[in-house]
Amino acid sequence: MKKLLLFFVLLLPLLAATFPAAPSFRIAKLHYGGGGDWYANKTSLPNLIRYCNQALRTNIDPEEATVELDSPELLTYPFVHMTGHGNVTFTDAEARNLRRYLMGGGFLHIDDNYGLDKFIRPEMKKVFPELDFVELPFTHPIYHQKFQFPQGLPKVHEHDGKRPQGFGLLYKGRLVCFYSFECDLGNGWEDVGTYPEDTPATHEAALKMGANLVTYALTQD
Repeated sequence: MKKLLLFFVLLLPLLAATFPAAPSFRIAKLHYGGGGDWYANKTSLPNLIRYCNQALRTNIDPEEATVELDSPELLTYPFVHMTGHGNVTFTDAEARNLRRYLMGGGFLHIDDNYGLDKFIRPEMKKVFPELDFVELPFTHPIYHQKFQFPQGLPKVHEHDGKRPQGFGLLYKGRLVCFYSFECDLGNGWEDVGTYPEDTPATHEAALKMGANLVTYALTQD
């Protein structure tokens, strides 16, 4: 009997390597209307997922999903990422579905890829008319997950010489949406060499901040 138990103990690691556990969940990129390039930064989410699975030992599906605002599937993703440079429009039905998602425990990361700001703010007002974006203090837990960012968001790309800012929408005290502005965080997640001016250190800092976002979204109450 002891020999049989020892056999199974020795066999388990081999079985785990041969038949890895199914992914625990997927994260999604938001497909929105208005003509803006919601599909920008094609390598960013796959790289962030890979980094999280390595650095945080998460088990996220390596393939990102794409989800539309009015889709019932929106409610199945714990973390949704939105990016782009241009116009954004939400229909009333889309705004209601996004509100339902965020009130129900979902988390939205909006990453201004430069040019998104003037469009996204009025559209998010359709979702939460009663809320305004507030700049989060550097002491906020989102900057202090596995990786420490005592000065807030890392600066990935320069545009107008402005400092990077992290804004949030807080619903009943819970951060439901994090908006990275003047930062280009998603650009920092892209393949090294996509932007020749980006250093490996910049890429690493962007991925670490992204990992903090994912951790926070998965663990907040």
